[in-house]
Amino acid sequence: MRKLHLRKGFTLIELLLVIGIIAILASIVIVAINPTKQLGDARNAQRRSDVNTVLSAVYQYAIDNDGSLPSGISTTSQQICTTNAVDATPNCVDLDTLTGSYLVRMPRDPQAASATGTNYWIVEGSNGRITVSAPGAEQGAAISVEK
Repeated sequence: MRKLHLRKGFTLIELLLVIGIIAILASIVIVAINPTKQLGDARNAQRRSDVNTVLSAVYQYAIDNDGSLPSGISTTSQQICTTNAVDATPNCVDLDTLTGSYLVRMPRDPQAASATGTNYWIVEGSNGRITVSAPGAEQGAAISVEK
């Protein structure tokens, strides 16, 4: 009578094959998700929201003040400073008059803001229109809003 040997466990080849398949599938999923791109897109969405918020606050201020813009906005592109940082940052405009009534706080770039600057820029065009932009946009995006 022949003895039947029951095989318990997996062979080394079977284990290596399963590990290889899992590694290939994991790499495909990571490439498909691309977390770096997802994070960059999220920061760009925040930048778009921020520039729209600043521009809306500037126009609300102008509406409430008979068409006058906040002081300091000029026809030369300037970075929007954080509160009272005009002296510390050259080519900077302080829009602190907007905080409180029109903004809870001045928005700051999610990645490139400094202690004194928001890394958002504002300019009054020759046609009198205001443009707010975010030069720190990622992945080749151009974020600029004009009204």
